[in-house]
Amino acid sequence: PTQDLPAFVTLHQNYPNPFNPTTQINFTLPAAADVVLSVYNLQGQRVAVLTDGARQAGTHQITFDASHLASGIYLYRLQAGSQVMTKKMTLIK
Repeated sequence: PTQDLPAFVTLHQNYPNPFNPTTQINFTLPAAADVVLSVYNLQGQRVAVLTDGARQAGTHQITFDASHLASGIYLYRLQAGSQVMTKKMTLIK
């Protein structure tokens, strides 16, 4: 079973992108970790926290509902243990 686990923490591009009003964000963990997945606007303000807490190793999928946000470019940031990754997504209404 250990061969099925990912070797690295990975943050995938959201799908669909651009999106309205929901999108899927996938990430993988090679081992259990405390995970925070947040969304920020381009001014650096956090507009959503999608998950905050312990997650098991494996692949995780989170649905982000941005219906309360304005159109524009947002950054989503995964912090898993000591690793941090950020990607960009576009909301079009």
